[in-house]
Amino acid sequence: MELVLIRHGEPEWVVHGRNRNDPRLTTRGRAQALQLAGRLADPTQEPVNGRIDHLVVSPARRAAETAHPIAEALGHAAVTHDWLLELQMPDSWDDQPIEVAQEAFAQQRGRPRHEWWDGLDGAERVSDFHDRVSGGLDQVLAGWGVRATDDPSLWEIDDRAPQRVVAVAHGGTNSTLVAHLIGVPKEPWDWERFHMGHASVAVLRTQPIAGAAIWSLCALGDAAHLDIGDRTA
Repeated sequence: MELVLIRHGEPEWVVHGRNRNDPRLTTRGRAQALQLAGRLADPTQEPVNGRIDHLVVSPARRAAETAHPIAEALGHAAVTHDWLLELQMPDSWDDQPIEVAQEAFAQQRGRPRHEWWDGLDGAERVSDFHDRVSGGLDQVLAGWGVRATDDPSLWEIDDRAPQRVVAVAHGGTNSTLVAHLIGVPKEPWDWERFHMGHASVAVLRTQPIAGAAIWSLCALGDAAHLDIGDRTA
């Protein structure tokens, strides 16, 4: 089985100096999504080359707008899953001066590790975010015949497993999924360890090992489909 993780295109976080918690894509972000759709629809393009069975997407506006041209190119309906949402920021930030969010993030970077798990004031706790994302994936995979064993790095896969799934989500969500699937201890800053630029691709494939299977990370942050001027972090 292959899982293709897509980060959404460039979002318009700031409008007239004010923060948007659920932003739309920028003009460049929409161009990124179109280039990404073209790559996914071409069965000869590595690292994704072959039939795509499922297209799942975060309900956030930036993810849905990224998934739209992909769904059209593939002829697939995108299925929305709430657990794919990014770490949720405080509701009070919406339409506030962008400096409010910038100052909070700057202060967070200097906090000790154990405090990171609690997250920012008024935001979703990072520990809850990890549980939401990992638990949501486990539930969906189980429905497709893919289950973790007692060993967190080994998985059982039966004949119901799809060949390939594309998920359109977020930097934090995708990095958490990578850590979960390859069996490494999670960190409250996984998005710093497994960095993906906008509209980039990560690919994980199952490999038979030790009477079960592991997830192998075959690509991370691949943006070869994007024009040089359209590559953003």
